[in-house]
Amino acid sequence: MTTDAFLADCRARLAFDLLSHTWNAVLIWCLRDGPRRPGELRERIGGISPKVLTETLRRLEFNGLVTRIAYAEAPPRVEYELTALGRTLLAPIEAFGAWAFEYGDEVMAAQERMGG
Repeated sequence: MTTDAFLADCRARLAFDLLSHTWNAVLIWCLRDGPRRPGELRERIGGISPKVLTETLRRLEFNGLVTRIAYAEAPPRVEYELTALGRTLLAPIEAFGAWAFEYGDEVMAAQERMGG
């Protein structure tokens, strides 16, 4: 990595931007075991509105991380699944989660000290 690694147009910034959206990593992690319908995702996640879920799934699809599968049934059925590219983010998300598990108390204590 060069000293210019974090410029606005660099690839590292692209990766950080992908994971900086609140729900991106959560949805990717929820899809790790296979395709899910939107209702299943809402149940597993909790706290995400249908609108935000749809926006996040579209953003992940736009970035090539998730694929939308529409079934020609009555009533219509839709599922979302990680692409091969999306699956490559599972290890970094897991590592970041492990970091949060180990150091989360320290971060929250610092926030409390600062009045947050």
